[in-house]
Amino acid sequence: MMASPRFLAASVPLLLALYAGGGAAQAQEAGWVSYRDAYRAMVTFAKYGKAKNLLQNHYQVAPKDGSQSLEGLRLTLSGRTTQLNLPLDATGRTTFPLLKAAYDENAMLLLNRRIGDYTFGPRISIVPRVDGLYESADLRAACDQALQYMRYTDPGYGNRHCAGVRFAFLPKSDAAVRVRDPLRESALPVGVGAAFDGDANTNFRVMVYRFAEWPEKVQVISQNAPVAIAPVIE
Repeated sequence: MMASPRFLAASVPLLLALYAGGGAAQAQEAGWVSYRDAYRAMVTFAKYGKAKNLLQNHYQVAPKDGSQSLEGLRLTLSGRTTQLNLPLDATGRTTFPLLKAAYDENAMLLLNRRIGDYTFGPRISIVPRVDGLYESADLRAACDQALQYMRYTDPGYGNRHCAGVRFAFLPKSDAAVRVRDPLRESALPVGVGAAFDGDANTNFRVMVYRFAEWPEKVQVISQNAPVAIAPVIE
């Protein structure tokens, strides 16, 4: 059974507040979180000085239970001088803009759904390759980078280890991931589950490359672009 690490990088609940000003009605109707609080959580990765070249950090809006769909979900950054739509991918992630003006005025991150049905926070993943070809050494290094960062932000990860990486694809995808070593080439078993441990959306097509099940030097081949590649920490 895989561990279920929650949001990485200072994954604390973001503060909700009442907005005093002209946007009060909109805030109460749509729901919002403080951009300033989100910024503080996200900038931790930007300032992290150790190896992270194989990682990427997104801001994720995730449903609290599987009944909440991401379809049609919209996240907007709204402030006195800033108005930005932040497109969400299939896992609810977006590229988070680090904007001084939005921080200074404590802009709102608005959601077009009831905000209590969702959680918000940073999400670490492994950078996908355009050619879909991964050397096992790089995947091991990426998982270790993720683990070291998790230990940096949460001492509770001190006794955990890297077990592998998880490739996640859209539910109706026919994607496959193969492992090639000098003696064989085999497809990884296909399952249905969450792209990231702890997510309530468990409908993705997933394949897990476990380090202990293969020789140290192999190639992992993904013919289709994954929705996400996540470290498996146990």
